Amino acid sequence: MTVTALRLLHSCLVWFLLGLLSATACWASAFRVAIDIGHSPKDPGAISARGVPEYRFNRNIATLLLAELRQDPRFKDSFIINETGEAISLSGRSAWAERQGGDVLLSIHHDSVYPEDLSQWFYQGKIMDYCDLFSGHSIFYSEKNGDTAESFRFAVILGSEMRRRGFTPTLHHANRGNKVLVDKTRGIYRFDNLVVLKSADIPAVLFECGIIKNRNDELLLSDPKYQQRLVTVLYNAIAQYYESRKYLR
Repeated sequence: MTVTALRLLHSCLVWFLLGLLSATACWASAFRVAIDIGHSPKDPGAISARGVPEYRFNRNIATLLLAELRQDPRFKDSFIINETGEAISLSGRSAWAERQGGDVLLSIHHDSVYPEDLSQWFYQGKIMDYCDLFSGHSIFYSEKNGDTAESFRFAVILGSEMRRRGFTPTLHHANRGNKVLVDKTRGIYRFDNLVVLKSADIPAVLFECGIIKNRNDELLLSDPKYQQRLVTVLYNAIAQYYESRKYLR
């Protein structure tokens, strides 16, 4: 083999190895978001002011968010925990996220209010519960989570992005039902015994997109444009959290 041929072979081998290293680096840096659709068809959660089950709202946001994340190579391996809607225990959801290699767990929910705050109205011939006193999102983390510091940091990033985008949190959970308001401007609550959060060893946050018992909020949360606004905020917060983690390694 001539010297020129050897040099050409060496060059090809170098580029091949560099390509493998690059592919390995891309694979290693992939960040998996485990998205939990709160509740299930058989256990649908809260019922909106117009009779729509919470699960339907949760599924819409989770599906839109997964599609958004998978367009980004950094998050292409993200997944929904309970995509087929089976009944899974709360601790089973966090275990599922960890088995699939999730880097962070985001549980999607839509909020209700406390029974003493409810009123009633007639809607399509039926008496329905509602409450227009409270409006907005809320974010929960648990001090019993396996990575409390990162859970709280993700909550802060998400709350900051919500605020930056003009969303206002609800404060109606403050010091009620073992929930402690720790950040008023971002709508962050500490809720230590929330099972889906405390049973996870990875960072985990529960996000209440809004209050579906509020008649105006319900209409907004049913609007595809508003849903996309929420998904964009969630995506941006995840991207910011991912980038910030790179510098902590």
